[in-house]
Amino acid sequence: MTQITIRRPDDWHLHLRDGEMLAGIAPESARHFGRAIIMPNLVPPVVTGDDAAAYRERILKALPKGSGFTPLMTLYLTETTDPADVAAAHESGLITALKLYPAGATTNSASGVRDFDKVRPVLEMMAERGIPLCVHGEVVDSDIDIFDREAVFIDRVLDPIRRSTPGLRVVMEHITTKQGVDYARAGGDDLGATITTHHLVINRNHILVGGIKPHYYCLPVAKREEHRLALREAATSGDASFFLGTDSAPHADPAKESACGCAGCFTATNTLSILAEVFEQDGALDKLEAFASRNGPAFYRLPVSEEVVTLTKGAPVTYPGKIETGAGPVTVFDPGMPLHWRVED
Repeated sequence: MTQITIRRPDDWHLHLRDGEMLAGIAPESARHFGRAIIMPNLVPPVVTGDDAAAYRERILKALPKGSGFTPLMTLYLTETTDPADVAAAHESGLITALKLYPAGATTNSASGVRDFDKVRPVLEMMAERGIPLCVHGEVVDSDIDIFDREAVFIDRVLDPIRRSTPGLRVVMEHITTKQGVDYARAGGDDLGATITTHHLVINRNHILVGGIKPHYYCLPVAKREEHRLALREAATSGDASFFLGTDSAPHADPAKESACGCAGCFTATNTLSILAEVFEQDGALDKLEAFASRNGPAFYRLPVSEEVVTLTKGAPVTYPGKIETGAGPVTVFDPGMPLHWRVED
């Protein structure tokens, strides 16, 4: 096969940042994706309907003229989140979901939840109204190894929340482990899971062997090869539980290449080429549309895009190594392999 046409993909987990960074990188996602779930972990975070409305306007202003890209807004769940504000924002169509960050789990997560009993009224209201909860699934206890955070979170936090809040619709975001894959598969219709582009390609050796590679460092951190293979099998299986959420997360190079580098891989620019390469390698090009374009809308109860994109296989595609922004250069994720699939304009 040298050409494939699929419904226009959506990105169900995307960081656009704000200010000059937003202006510089928003066109990279808008080029190929129709919609994206926008992460709310700004400084200060997007915690109210008014915050979401203002941020959405800033995103729309940063898009190229004539862009059809639709940002799907989320609110940052805190221990003081007002259930009535969430309900009103969702009812109006302003927001699509809420985002749960355990406090201290990742970039700009200091306002996250420490006491889950304090957010129970919000979760119960969400279950009644069918509002999805997007979860960064890691515990942050100092005695838990960073490579075990996801598996412990499932047992200690996620499963108890779901058992105590029947009907709550949950997205396990950026799963990185076989345990995450297995739990998502067994979770039923109220549970979905996003998988990033970079976690299909790298394992922890890519970060550490031969010297530290800061542009492969992300949270949740990449795990052992057995987990990467489990993610690839899940993504390429066609199983409706799994869909694309790139977690494309730009940081200016000085913030990545420092003594305490920021977590995040920026994949918006070349994600579709990488995915086509991965799915072809696994003999699953016929499943690419399900993962990138159909399973996500089905979970979020939204229509599949009416538009299509075509990818053509040929000579290796060249992508820029960096995206220049007013906030500094952002390094584009390097998959470490030639990319032969080009998105046709």
